[in-house]
Amino acid sequence: MIEQFDFDIQLIFAILNGKVSAAINRKLSRNFRLNGVDITPEQWTVLLFLWEKDGVTQQELCNATFKDKPSMTRLIDNMEKLHLVVRISDKRDRRINLVHLTKTGKDLEAKARFIANKTLKEALHGLTLEELRISQETLRKVFTNTKS
Repeated sequence: MIEQFDFDIQLIFAILNGKVSAAINRKLSRNFRLNGVDITPEQWTVLLFLWEKDGVTQQELCNATFKDKPSMTRLIDNMEKLHLVVRISDKRDRRINLVHLTKTGKDLEAKARFIANKTLKEALHGLTLEELRISQETLRKVFTNTKS
């Protein structure tokens, strides 16, 4: 079946190599900046996870955001400088630091979510629900096929 498909190989690789993701991240970054929200798209993904589950290990954040440990350490360091998060030693195991939201990080949620939702609506403009469903399922299959 797939052998008969006429691939636009450049387009397929552009999509799968993150050009769409990069474009959305640029737009999200611009929209955050225009609205006075001083965070990056990477920081947004960490905040999004912490707003759902605060007080997690750096490893949990790595797993949730598909980032390696050194990248996550740098990201959290920068977020601490912005007073968005704080590392606190786990009471049961002092070798483990848990990442917690600060008041500043918590207070950012409503505005940041609004801007991110607006950005996503702009990115998905003109797509039908059926096109979105098919795209989501297709990308899920590609992701599953390449996960190892």
